[in-house]
Amino acid sequence: MRVLVTEKIAEGGLDRLRDAGHEVDVQLDLTPEQLLEVVPGAHALIIRSATTVTREVLEAGRDLVVVGRAGIGLDNVDVAAATERGVMVVNAPQSNTLSAAEHTMALLLSQARNVPQAHAALKAGRWERSKWEGVELSDKVLGIIGLGRIGKLVAQRAMAFGMKLIAYDPFVSPERARQINVELVSIEELVERADFITLHLARTPETVGLVGAELLARAKPSLRIVNVARGGIVDESALADAIREGRIAGAALDVFATEPTTESPLFELDSVVVTPHLGASTAEAQDKAGDTIAEMVGLALAGDFVPFAVNVSAAEASETVRPYLPLAEQLGRVFAGLAGRCDEPLEIEYQGQIAEYDTRILTLSVLKGFFSAVSGEPVSYVNAPAVAEEQGIEVRPTATTTTRDYVNLVTVRSGGRSVAGTLTGLRSVPTLVLIDDHTVDVPPAHHLLVVRNDDRPGMIGHVGSVLGAAGVNIDDMAVGSSPDGAKALMVCATDRDVPEAAQDELRRVDGIVSVTAITA
Repeated sequence: MRVLVTEKIAEGGLDRLRDAGHEVDVQLDLTPEQLLEVVPGAHALIIRSATTVTREVLEAGRDLVVVGRAGIGLDNVDVAAATERGVMVVNAPQSNTLSAAEHTMALLLSQARNVPQAHAALKAGRWERSKWEGVELSDKVLGIIGLGRIGKLVAQRAMAFGMKLIAYDPFVSPERARQINVELVSIEELVERADFITLHLARTPETVGLVGAELLARAKPSLRIVNVARGGIVDESALADAIREGRIAGAALDVFATEPTTESPLFELDSVVVTPHLGASTAEAQDKAGDTIAEMVGLALAGDFVPFAVNVSAAEASETVRPYLPLAEQLGRVFAGLAGRCDEPLEIEYQGQIAEYDTRILTLSVLKGFFSAVSGEPVSYVNAPAVAEEQGIEVRPTATTTTRDYVNLVTVRSGGRSVAGTLTGLRSVPTLVLIDDHTVDVPPAHHLLVVRNDDRPGMIGHVGSVLGAAGVNIDDMAVGSSPDGAKALMVCATDRDVPEAAQDELRRVDGIVSVTAITA
């Protein structure tokens, strides 16, 4: 598939995609108009922060399967529009966490000790030792807004400097914060108590302008603010006013509301330290981002589970659940071949140990397999729920930890038809164990033939003879028992499609009730 790359990423990541057989089309420094011209025909688009992926870009890229952002932030991608079109959006959330945390500490120390100002003065020929007196970090209160991956790394490093840690994060429990020696407080209390504040949260409609005039009015005159998160979270004009009027002591910013920029009221103030969005600008972070995004894009193009998909509901999959993803998709495909259509609610039941975990991603896998087989159109984890809604199919997932015959069992059922499977043996081999409530034991092969028959001698021989005459080899076969014990169903895994003529011949055999060929 064609992978369009519009910004520089690590060559190792691109090589990974080339080795997988994809065409990597690198076109850097495109204007928005040029991007609209080159994106048609691309199956994947890889960007960093300079490329904006708008609704228009997504509409022009009719073949797009995935948009990959080699980094964390996604404010330059219209995720909602991508979701509507079934385009997966992936990022590399762990690639630059360490670099961003270290840059936060670099700015924290630079702000506390006026390193850049003293450096510039001395290089300009001025010895200004008394002018740039700083403050110690030890025993100062650090307020951390956003206690995610980067916030926790900053907390660990600040603790080594002897700082007292408080934080605001509505998604972190007080118990979890206490485990890393952080006290959770409201954002108002944080601003009132802090000597330093660092920000580590995404830019969203809710966080834009979060640190503004109203919040800054609560600050102590000793407060210094450090932002290595996203521009726009801090109101730059309000921050400049607060510093200029002496209501807070200073700030250090790596990100700005508009980027790139060379103008800001903050640039005029001596007590402000700035860098041009260098938080992720380390060789290590760029290599990690390139490798990670290439891996995610490769998985998306292969139709596999993508851990860092941001617009897939329940994108997380536990180590217990993840091995069942291929099985769930195969069950969806087999059920589509078995039932043909779905006029009644689609019931998906999880039994056993997996019922203790979040199985929503398994439901998406079932839907992905089912609709891919039914519609013939590309269906992904992203648009599978939307396809179900468009077709008016109600999806009913259920879970129970009790199961009679299997450690774990996944069952798909609708309109009197059903298929169930599990993983068997030490190698966790996908296995179909129930078809229409008949017990079977056969792998979910690409080609399956399901034969319903009267429970009488000679039925297996008839099927084998007809398939043999048609040149179809039986790779595996199971005779299924009905709930009352009758051997009234056969499932054959074949090496190719069973020709229609052979199917018709089987249907004419006395004692054979129905014949269903499934290509899964």
